[in-house]
Parts: sequence; structure tokens; C-alpha cells
Amino acid sequence: MFQHIGLLFVLVAILSSTAPAAEPAPRPNIVWIVVDDMSPNLSCYGEKTINTPHVDQLAAEGTRFSRAFTTAPVCSPCRSALITGCYQTTIGAHHHRSGRGELKIHLPGEVVPVPVLFQKAGYYTCIGGYGTSGGRLGKTDYNFEWPADMYNSNDWSGRQPGQPFFMQVQLHGGKYRGQGPNKNWESRALKELGSTTNTADVVLPPYYPRDPVILQDWADYLDSCRLTDKEVGDLVARLQKDQLLDNTVIFFMTDHGISHARGKQFLYDEGTHIPFIIRGPGVGRGAVRDDLIEHIDMTATSLALAGIATPSWMQGRNILAKDYTPRNAVFAARDRCDETMEHLRSVRTDRFKYIRNYLNERPHLQPNRYKDDKAIIQKLRELHAANQLPPLTEQLLFADNRPAEELYDLTTDPHEIHNLAADPQYKSTLETLRQQLADWEIQTQDQGRQPEPMAMYDSDMQEYLKGNGPKNDLLRQNIDLNKQWAAEGK
Repeated sequence: MFQHIGLLFVLVAILSSTAPAAEPAPRPNIVWIVVDDMSPNLSCYGEKTINTPHVDQLAAEGTRFSRAFTTAPVCSPCRSALITGCYQTTIGAHHHRSGRGELKIHLPGEVVPVPVLFQKAGYYTCIGGYGTSGGRLGKTDYNFEWPADMYNSNDWSGRQPGQPFFMQVQLHGGKYRGQGPNKNWESRALKELGSTTNTADVVLPPYYPRDPVILQDWADYLDSCRLTDKEVGDLVARLQKDQLLDNTVIFFMTDHGISHARGKQFLYDEGTHIPFIIRGPGVGRGAVRDDLIEHIDMTATSLALAGIATPSWMQGRNILAKDYTPRNAVFAARDRCDETMEHLRSVRTDRFKYIRNYLNERPHLQPNRYKDDKAIIQKLRELHAANQLPPLTEQLLFADNRPAEELYDLTTDPHEIHNLAADPQYKSTLETLRQQLADWEIQTQDQGRQPEPMAMYDSDMQEYLKGNGPKNDLLRQNIDLNKQWAAEGK
């Protein structure tokens, strides 16, 4: 049971519930643990600086996927894709926080959110997480209109005796550390975890400078991974207490990678590579799979485990099927994030990553109110202005524009530093992946191939501009700049 006052999080209600344990259901319960803003910085994935025993135990008792990737490295497109089992680019949900203003987005054709399918099959559906006390639902963040009644509750305890449930548990993850140095977070981590991560122990990707602000941010992030691990342990303990664990399939994943200058919002592995673990009946124990999977595969796999037919429109695959054919590539897309227009696409194979920068005349770190409010981005910009950044950091983060194409050999260059797109030795690989990406865009009816209608952009920006203050002045400047660049064809 949680012992932490102030943890506004529905697992408090879950753990304190005294509902009687039900008889094992004929169909398994399905629990999704979806964590914000966290890469695979877990000891079962090779992280050495911290220990994550509870997630490690899930992996030991289930199947861990070493090469799982999100199709969208930012919250709302990722979650819109996950809850439908479709690429966000196919269903028109690819722009971050879109459809929130006067103009709305509706799912195409027969596509429905997965909780609707679980309800029709007799499952009790619930979604909880941080900030969901008092009956509030957990984080949804879908970019389309969805039926409010597709969730019965924020907790499974309200179901009928013996009724199977589909539960989404939303954990705060990397967001715990906030936008900058946070003594309250450090004090909380010390109190709840017994220690904090030493900045001297932090190992950064080679393109980030070992600046004190950046090191402290990464240490705080690692402590958020540790707290997430503890929350996972508390959830498993509740399932065990209620005698539900043996008949529950647990999925553990994150929505995308760490929020950093090449992570969240970008198509490098720092932003798209996620942990993915399945534990429960019908799942291999202590197994590790190295084949490529996409996060939308969790949707089709969950339906199959529950004995629910996978709809023909669903693009995710049942990765536990006996006749499953592994993917030879995974795809990802990034489009507008908040006020900042963007159009990135990627295809990743076992060995290579190909990124297409459609708006390559824009810089990597375009102005963005959300990103620029982060202390780590402010520090990077400060060091850039003072000419104090290492050449590699300058090259990757602060070039005036970007190449139209990027190609990386991930076996020799896992940090995606050396762009091989112009290397004649890799011409054949470049052409193959370029065509593979183009085919995927056509086959999946990628709606990002056309610019976002300005009416929709303006509709969403009106929601962002509600209120006053200096941050809104900056937002207006960014909106004007984006419109100017778009008019110039940038």
C-alpha cells in the first residue's frame, strides 16, 4: 500500500480497496501500465546507475522486448495511436494536442477506441493514474472525439463479481522531475527512495555537455525511473492481495523516450525506443525477444489474449501469435507539436535508421514554448550563445538547418551521430529505405503528406492562447514565426 501523503494518483484508491477478491475469471484481466516520458533506463535493459527491481521482476516472470518503438515520440499522437491500434498518421491524429479547439477530429470509417471493443466483449473498462483521485479518469490525451462512456471507472473495484477488466494505469514517469531544478522533487525522492542519484555517476549521451544543470536534470530523471519502479511494485502487490495476479496479463511500456533535446518529439532512438514487457498467463517466462515491434502491437495482442477478434482496420499485430511473422522494419512520425510545425518520418531496421526531414530548412531546436521552458534547453541555448558548446553538440543541435535525409548505421553508431546519407558506400541502403518509407506513407494513407489546414492550426492555437502573461507573448511570437516560415515554404 502506498504510504506517501500527497501522491495524487488513483493507485491510492486501488491499493486501499477492500473489495472482496473475485473467483478467477475465465478470461484474463488486461492491465496496461503506460509511463510518461521515459526511455528504457531500467536495470533489466542494461541501465547501470540505478536499480529497478520491480520492473526487473516483471521481465523475469514474463517476456521482455529489447527493440520496441513508439510510432510517435510525443504524448497525444502516441496515445491516440495506442488506444486505436492504428498509426496516428492514418487516423488524422498526428498533430500534438490537435482537435482541442472549435474544430474537432473524428475517427475514420469503422475505427473505434479499444475500450469500446473490450466493453462489447463484457469487460469492465477503467483508466486511472496520477491526479485521478475523486473519481477522475487517468490521462487520455486523445486527439479525436471519443465516447465518454467507454470507461466505466478509474478503478477495477466497481466491476461485477468475476467480471474481467481492462485497466490502464497512467504513471507520471519522467514528468516527475519537472521543467528544471526542483528541490521539492529531490527532497521527495530522498524521503521515498532513501537516496538520490549522484550526478557524478550520471552517464550522458555523447552529444550532451556535462554541465551541472544537465547532469542534475538527468539524475532527477533517473530518480523518477526509480519511483516509477516502486509504483509498479505497489500495483503488482495490490493485484496479488486481491488474488488477481495469476489471471492478469500486465503490459509495461512508456509512451516515448526521455524529454530532452534529441529525445521526446524527435525520431532518434532517444525519443522512440521504449521499454516493453508482458507478464501473465499465456506469456513466456524469462524470455527476451530482440525482434522489432511497435507500441501499437500492444493493442492487437491484448485483444487476442482476451479472446476478442482483431478488427480488419487495426494496424497493430498480435506479437504473441503462433504464426506471427516478425517485422522487418518499424516506422515513426513527428508532426506539429504545440505551436511548432514539423514533418518528420523514419524507418528503422535491425541495422539502419533513415529519417526524412521534410522541413529541413528549419533548425532542429525550433522555437517552442514548452521545450524552451525547460532548464536543460535554456542551458543549452545559453552555452550556444556563449560559444561554449562542444563541436558535436553545436553540429547536432544548433545548425541553421538540417539535411533532407539522415542515415545511421546503428550497429556502429547507436547514438546516431554520423549521417551516412551522402556516403556513396551506402547509396543502395539509402535508396532502399527511402523507398520503403515512401511505400509505407502511401500504404498507410499518411495524412501528414498534406499540410495541416490553417483553419485547424488557428483553432488549436486559440486554445493555447487562453489566458495572458509573458509566456503567451512568446507563444504569439512563435505562432507568427511558424506562419511566416510556412508562407515562405520552409
